[in-house]
Amino acid sequence: MSKQKGIYWLASYPKSGNTWFRIFLAHMLAESDEGLDLNSIHTGAIASGRAWIDEALGFDSANFTHDDLDALRPAVYRWHAEQATIAEHHKTHDAYTYLPNGEALIPAQSSLGALYFVRNPLDVAVSFANHMDCSIDKSIESMRKPDYALCKGNKRANDQLRQQLLSWSMHVQSWCEAKDMNCLVLRYEDMKQESVETFTRAANYLKLDASEERIQRALEHAHIDRLQGLEQSGGFKEKPPKVKQFFRKGIVGDWKNVLTSQQIDTIIHDHGEVMEIHGYI
Repeated sequence: MSKQKGIYWLASYPKSGNTWFRIFLAHMLAESDEGLDLNSIHTGAIASGRAWIDEALGFDSANFTHDDLDALRPAVYRWHAEQATIAEHHKTHDAYTYLPNGEALIPAQSSLGALYFVRNPLDVAVSFANHMDCSIDKSIESMRKPDYALCKGNKRANDQLRQQLLSWSMHVQSWCEAKDMNCLVLRYEDMKQESVETFTRAANYLKLDASEERIQRALEHAHIDRLQGLEQSGGFKEKPPKVKQFFRKGIVGDWKNVLTSQQIDTIIHDHGEVMEIHGYI
């Protein structure tokens, strides 16, 4: 177990393996070897979680604008890092962006580092469409927008703050090319096809006990078949209300069975340069 104190960020564009890794991580951190209940797994808050933000601020953030809250977020993360008594692991879908004053939204100086999960955008488009309960064409359109954001409306009751994703390519580049953040990049495809090696590399990066036995056990508990069964029997609290199931397929290359030639060409046109960098072309 790591003796560090502070925050590791688990960062990704949506539907790129973040939740899967957090379930693996929860079993790595668990004292028991038994499988955990899917809805009791907790590795840390999401960076955009309003309750987590309000805890640090000491007041209700509901009446503040998105820009006002973004300006406060670096101080919130510094405070949480200072309060940490162990190494914490917090999820974020935010791109690695900078505020108008030049300060990073997620301050690297107050972070132990980040794991960044990247997935072939051809597969992301299919999975993201299911997650957002929209058409694949709409998903592809969202992935190309340079100003795309989650929770960007003015609904004050939303339990998450705005998360600026930007385009898929911009999101990937923002983290992978961040000069001030210590970042380990993991491809979803390697997580699936070279699981033991890839998850061991991630566990070593997080300074966890990365014995092969422990890695194998955690991977078994996080296997897609088991997760689908647990969701079917007990539900999953992170599933969007309109989506039939959160753990859909979790396979590599499902786009070949779903996308049209035109959709494939559009995604490659939009993201080909970054896809090539990460071995997707």
